[in-house]
Amino acid sequence: MTTRMVEVRQGILKKNDLLARALRERFAAAGTRVVSLVSSPGAGKTALLQRTLTALRPTLRVAALVGDLQTDNDARRLAASGAPVRQITTGTVCHLDAEMVRIALDDWPDVSLEALDVLFIENVGNLVCPASYDLGEALRVVLLSVTEGEDKPLKYPTIFGSADLAVITKTDMTEAAGFDEGAARAAIQAVRPGLEVLRVSAKTGAGFDDWLSRLAADRF
Repeated sequence: MTTRMVEVRQGILKKNDLLARALRERFAAAGTRVVSLVSSPGAGKTALLQRTLTALRPTLRVAALVGDLQTDNDARRLAASGAPVRQITTGTVCHLDAEMVRIALDDWPDVSLEALDVLFIENVGNLVCPASYDLGEALRVVLLSVTEGEDKPLKYPTIFGSADLAVITKTDMTEAAGFDEGAARAAIQAVRPGLEVLRVSAKTGAGFDDWLSRLAADRF
């Protein structure tokens, strides 16, 4: 039984990898930069993304796909930015996969990839399942809020190990949370040596220019 479960899982991941490769080629052909955001629930993905979409809209054509188990609360929050937003409801599935992204794009009549400079994908709040599923993104960003504890990267090494960038969020609450940023950065480097780390407060805007500059540096 265990062997069979492993074979099924390997088959699922292989299929996802093939679909993600096709998505990556499709994004490249359209000239669309794709950025995915992953984190645990409540780490501030939606707040960061809402502020990001609002800031980028005057100069770039941006849109977002948002994954959630049930509600469309996050999608409605992001839509307030004025950018096109599409909800992906996963039901009991704790992550997005390449097939979900493909279907959402194909069923988005008002938006074409060729008309976008940057597409953001906000994954379901989870630090385990999303780590194994490539979505064809060019930049995978993992968020760590100061309210979660400094050892989160050590507890969930796979997601930090698969990321291209780490962002420490809710930095306006650093003192109140008793957060040791040095310890958190050390934990990140222990899991993924050399991983770039930014610090941002979506509430106050602190560090936000650095975040936007990092996104600009990764444009096609």
